[in-house]
Amino acid sequence: MDKTSRRTVALAATALLAWSLMPAAAQAQGAADALLNVSYDVSRELYKEINPAFIKQYQAKTGKTLAINQSHGGSSKQIGAVIGGLEADVVTMNQATDVDVLAEKGFTPADWRSRFPNGAAPYSSTILFLVRKGNPKGIKDWNDLTRAGVQVIIPNPKVTGNGRYSYLAAWGSVLAKGGSEAQAKDLVSKIFANVPVLDGGGRGATTTFTQRGIGDVLLTFESEAELIENEFGKGLFEVVNPSVSIEADAPVAINDKVAAKKGTAAAAKAYLDFLYTPEAQSIMARHNFRPRDAAVFKREEKRFAPIKLFSVDQLLGGWAKVSKTHFADGGQYDQIVAAIKR
Repeated sequence: MDKTSRRTVALAATALLAWSLMPAAAQAQGAADALLNVSYDVSRELYKEINPAFIKQYQAKTGKTLAINQSHGGSSKQIGAVIGGLEADVVTMNQATDVDVLAEKGFTPADWRSRFPNGAAPYSSTILFLVRKGNPKGIKDWNDLTRAGVQVIIPNPKVTGNGRYSYLAAWGSVLAKGGSEAQAKDLVSKIFANVPVLDGGGRGATTTFTQRGIGDVLLTFESEAELIENEFGKGLFEVVNPSVSIEADAPVAINDKVAAKKGTAAAAKAYLDFLYTPEAQSIMARHNFRPRDAAVFKREEKRFAPIKLFSVDQLLGGWAKVSKTHFADGGQYDQIVAAIKR
């Protein structure tokens, strides 16, 4: 068994252990009336509110009682666990590449984007900066993250969507202003030279910054800023909006293999369809995720930073190119890390 296979098996074992520790009542619901949503690291609070809203609607429409269980972690780790055997009925990720991996393995069709509106992404977010009270290092934009003495907290781009989006936001910030690929690589190299630790998920990076007190700036999703303030105390941190950043779509998909095996295909589709309803879109907005519903977005517009956004498809050539160029073994990210002198 090669290193990659051993890692996938280990991830699956960990995730399956977590499932085994779920309350017996949840497991006892049975395969036909329980869904498992395997999601990324920072969506916990969102689905804590969405799930009961859907369950109520589903029962009113069908007369059936449904349980929804959650699994959270670094997005790529989560997908590895699903491939390794974690029986997710649906996946709700924060980067398309992870769902593409599921499609390559035959868990969901290659055209999964066409199954739901907006490329199967019911909401989006973006990457911004969280600094300590008073912004003592005077951080205003991407170039400030390259200065000597500035510690930047970013999760590992190899295993988490938060990290990949942060990396690509920095890279694209140069291109969006007319800079070259070489200039973009130089900026990102200098930023990662200022990263003292690479956590395996967005939640871990938040803990490093807020509880361990490491770093001067945390790169995080817009949706996390208010949550961090509410959890760790108002007035301890400040949000800094860079001049330009990336639009981070959050794709969803049905795991056809598991849904067919468990007989949950209809419930899984109803669950993901619900994410596009005004009720669910309003919940997303309250959690500072950018809803697709135009009316909901307009009503909640003040929640969202007036940042100039670019997309992976628009500026960086699409996820297939990005994955090969930047995150494949030996790609730009590996080259950058290898060149950093610690």
